[in-house]
Amino acid sequence: MKWRYLKQNLFFLTVRLSALAIAAAIGGFLVYIVANGIGAISWEFLTEHPRDSMTKGGIMPAILGTFYLTAGAVSTALPLGVASAIYLSEYAKEGAAIRVIRIGVNCLAGVPSIVFGLFGLGLFVVFLQFGSCILSGALTLGFLILPTIIGASEEALKAVPQTFREASLGLGVSKWQTILRIVLPNALPGILTGSILGIGRAAGETAPIMFTAAAFFTTKLPASIFDEVMALPYHVYVLATAGTRIEETRPLQYGTVLVLVALVLGIDLIAIIIRSHMRKNKGW
Repeated sequence: MKWRYLKQNLFFLTVRLSALAIAAAIGGFLVYIVANGIGAISWEFLTEHPRDSMTKGGIMPAILGTFYLTAGAVSTALPLGVASAIYLSEYAKEGAAIRVIRIGVNCLAGVPSIVFGLFGLGLFVVFLQFGSCILSGALTLGFLILPTIIGASEEALKAVPQTFREASLGLGVSKWQTILRIVLPNALPGILTGSILGIGRAAGETAPIMFTAAAFFTTKLPASIFDEVMALPYHVYVLATAGTRIEETRPLQYGTVLVLVALVLGIDLIAIIIRSHMRKNKGW
């Protein structure tokens, strides 16, 4: 008995230490970024265009570009992901074909982002002739985060009690109306969880937008979805590979990373607040 309790306590201790190690690593990363980047943050840095070979000025075009690309990616992936999850969880009959589809979705979630970048370059930039623009980058990022949203949405739909569906169908409501009015509203908090993960990945990716949307430098803001944009991840890459002027741009690099982290956390926080509000209104 004592040996069993000893093993149990050892396991709990290991789990707690692992959680603390992860929290410490994340905290250390954030402290390091803040300590090195806070000095670069100013109103000028947040609202002006870069100038003097991007060693001075601000990152306002990159902030807007990142927001446009992320919003476009989520707007693309969320409807497709939820629709796919509804089919897989509510309509599809279990069989070899559905298992292959699920395996494919899981495999796509692990595909390197550079592959999605080349896919977007070949399909949207070259074949469909959209060119390097917001639309091409947003669609590429949308396909990048699509597997994550499909997986999270499918699990959220499965978590809704089957009795909800049976009660609705028993009252004569059609299957589609049951899904739309009963299942989806109760699954929305879980679907938002997948969206939060997608937002974080879409906002931080460099390789996909490098081929499809990001401009090295531009002096004007985009006027349409067919214009190139600057983006925070690519801007960090540009500053970090600026040849002999790397040391001059070091504070700007950390400042840009800090703004990117703050932007992602801010968007995620809004989604988390909405999700928490929805969970409080649940009746089960």
